[in-house]
Amino acid sequence: MKSSRSRSRSKNNRNRNSGGGGGNVVNRVFDSSGPEGKVRGTPQQIIDKYNQLARDAQLAGDRVATENFQQHAEHYLRMLADAQREIEARREEQERQNRERQAERDRERAARQEPDANPDPAQTPQPDVVDADGESGLVETPESQPKPKPKSRSRARKPKADVAPEQSDAAHPEADGPAPEAAE
Repeated sequence: MKSSRSRSRSKNNRNRNSGGGGGNVVNRVFDSSGPEGKVRGTPQQIIDKYNQLARDAQLAGDRVATENFQQHAEHYLRMLADAQREIEARREEQERQNRERQAERDRERAARQEPDANPDPAQTPQPDVVDADGESGLVETPESQPKPKPKSRSRARKPKADVAPEQSDAAHPEADGPAPEAAE
């Protein structure tokens, strides 16, 4: 058997958790003790039920019961309105925080891209102005300059067929430069 101490502690915790504000009042199920007995449901369901009971009492000609049901409905209507205002305030706060985070990310992105995208015009090199005929005022661009001819690669020539060195030197003395002097 549980001690009375543990039961009282759990009862206190239960009251603390379900009491006053916070939580999800809109979808929470309440037990309302009204003049006709208990009414159970979400605040909107209880409001609808008390309004229906008020209409029934009005049709029966019972003004006191009508007023009593309307007051019960009003109580839950106020609870529901407060809960919805609180939810809306939390939503707006969340949206505001999201906008601030997005703005900060946008500023950081712009700061990273700014030096690359918008260089200082005073720091960028300016093209030279070409005055070809004195009146043009056009700017010389790489496309307007004559294209340099590609350098042709010189290939290594194959050596001529083996020719005796005496014939080679005698036949073309200036081809290899000055003639070698005879060794003594």
